[in-house]
Amino acid sequence: MISGYQHPQYAKSLAEFGEPTKLPSSQGWILVRDITGAEAKDAMGCYPLFSCPNWAGLSQDIESLDSDLVSLTLVTDPMGDYQLDELKTSFPDLVRPFKEHFIMDLHEPRQNTVIKNHRNYARKAHRELSVEVVDDPESFIDEWTMLHGHLVNRHDISGIRAFSRHSFLSQFRTPGVVILRAMYGQHAVAAMIFFVQDGVAHAHVLGCTPEGYARRALFAIIWHTFDCFEDNVRWCNLMGVPDGEGPQIENIRRFKRGWTRTTRTAYLCGKVLNRDKYDELAALHSARNTQYFPVYRAG
Repeated sequence: MISGYQHPQYAKSLAEFGEPTKLPSSQGWILVRDITGAEAKDAMGCYPLFSCPNWAGLSQDIESLDSDLVSLTLVTDPMGDYQLDELKTSFPDLVRPFKEHFIMDLHEPRQNTVIKNHRNYARKAHRELSVEVVDDPESFIDEWTMLHGHLVNRHDISGIRAFSRHSFLSQFRTPGVVILRAMYGQHAVAAMIFFVQDGVAHAHVLGCTPEGYARRALFAIIWHTFDCFEDNVRWCNLMGVPDGEGPQIENIRRFKRGWTRTTRTAYLCGKVLNRDKYDELAALHSARNTQYFPVYRAG
């Protein structure tokens, strides 16, 4: 059964940022978008990960893309069924490691994989908080918008990474969505959205109040994934660490590393589909970062 990032409903949730377009062979989805200042379009994989039921068909899909599109860029699901050599064949212009995702094995005893401090914090948090599955995600939208707003403000998130209320409503209708909510008394202090597909629970996005951080609600939620998903999921993808440097970024890395030492690589992939148009647009952005792909979107 197709679910999570592979489902058309998830692609539909990102329609504010491009036209959801199905790739017929791989059955994955991309977003076709306008290029600002040019009468042209390009395509990107759905954020944050491109995933598809049939990775073997991706090469054929890319070869079949219309040259009216200038380029295609996507970030691969690190748990996808593909080989690096296959990606390099399909994306001759760019394949490079993008982020290391932290992968928890939910079938392993917690004392074997979770560091002692995290175990202690999680147990202490569970003495103050309760963690539950949200039975009706759509009715949770107002509470979720409040929780997620704290994250957006804390990290100054914008654009597609911030999502919108409308986008989240669409995501809450996606098969495979699971929301874990941490409660202190009668009110929510944190929540995390997961998308379950192919035996993996992807930790999609979170929301947390200052009180939730103070009470270590995120420790309680991730600790609870072992109980919530153990019957039908082997792996939990805690995702990667945001770009940048500094204490805040290092704290996120340390938090995720405390749950598991296992990582899998997500690759940034790109292909020029219309070389003449790409070079024309690139020439207009010659002062920008030439390592960026596509270069005309740098900055």
